[in-house]
Amino acid sequence: MNDKHFVLTIERQYGSGGRLTGKRLAEELGIHFYDEEILKMTSETSAIGEQYFRLADERAGNNLLYRIVTGMKPELTEPDKDGPNITSPENLFRFQSSVIRRLAASETCIIVGRCGNYVLQDQMDNLVRIFVYADTVTRIRRVMDVDKVDEAEALRRMRRIDKERTEYHRYFTGREWMDMENYDLPINASRIDYDQMIQLIKDYLKLKGFL
Repeated sequence: MNDKHFVLTIERQYGSGGRLTGKRLAEELGIHFYDEEILKMTSETSAIGEQYFRLADERAGNNLLYRIVTGMKPELTEPDKDGPNITSPENLFRFQSSVIRRLAASETCIIVGRCGNYVLQDQMDNLVRIFVYADTVTRIRRVMDVDKVDEAEALRRMRRIDKERTEYHRYFTGREWMDMENYDLPINASRIDYDQMIQLIKDYLKLKGFL
């Protein structure tokens, strides 16, 4: 790997294999992989209990309908460090976004979910935005394998979590989660395995001059 700084963000349908691919890729490249670790780091930075961030993790706030109707979205300003709105969904998102921006500025890394592709949009020269998706059959199989659940439960989890992520993305960015214009490299993981996905991403990083 060369010394050119880059940040890879991965949005993923539940069961597509995007998270596991990102984790294994980070291990291969010897860089940090950030998923739920961001919640702990944000809690430590903000002095707000980690449970608040876990409850809000990749879920929309409670004004979703209002935001959809008005087209409003929270500003990516600095978070409010005291006051009555300190644990509001918008403020928690701003705390989390500030941690994501700090990580992206300081190191080459992979960041999963949490609207990283939107939060880091002012760093496009160093940013590679990936979306991993797959057909229903493939996703059910992978959820059953990883989560050790039956087919019906796998389908329920897929539908619920995809819905939460779609609403979360719309709430905090004003954009559609599955609009491929928001990504540099959409990957259909239906007929390729984890190793092939990793190779595909590495090839793209080489193409962009990062590897």
